[in-house]
Amino acid sequence: MTPPASLPPLRILLVDDHPLVRDGLRARLQAEGHYAVTAEAGAPESALQALQRDDPDLVLMDVGLKGASGIDLAAQMLQRRPGLHVLMFSMYDNPEYVQRALQAGARGYVLKDASGDELLAAIEAVRAGGTFLSPGVAGRLFRAQAPKPILTPRESEILSALARGESSKQIARDLDLSVRTVESHRQNIKRKLALDTPADLMRYALEHARNP
Repeated sequence: MTPPASLPPLRILLVDDHPLVRDGLRARLQAEGHYAVTAEAGAPESALQALQRDDPDLVLMDVGLKGASGIDLAAQMLQRRPGLHVLMFSMYDNPEYVQRALQAGARGYVLKDASGDELLAAIEAVRAGGTFLSPGVAGRLFRAQAPKPILTPRESEILSALARGESSKQIARDLDLSVRTVESHRQNIKRKLALDTPADLMRYALEHARNP
């Protein structure tokens, strides 16, 4: 998506604690001709200074900064400049990070393994007043917000035991059940959660067993 030629170049502040990442982003954006990377920062203090000094239109912000949270920094920036557009750029697709970023006021969340075209689409969506989430992020966020299937107390116990790394034999012994009964419960859990493989079940257990 290319902005109209009549629009002035979008002034962008890059915030990432890896110089090579900033170099790559700057080169990609400035090659387009209608973006101007007016400042860069690798830490919260220099980012806040650049915000005041260079008056950017959009901040492209890494979620994980050394010793600091990009999400918290985004919230600080938006307190100072409520009209600022903030686009998070991260290697983390954890739904919790995405939700926190959006709650802080960010208008988009793009993964670092996204294509250059996806990044540009995100910038233009945010520039136009909309929002943008990388497809993988949007899918995980939707699944995280969807109502969880109701597990029985016994199934929840078994899910928690799986998260602790226990085998079906250990679970059977601890819960005074037969191994066949434990395996039956595991199959029921997989069916309710629409999980295909034992690895999918284990991954879900590790992520959700505390609040099944």
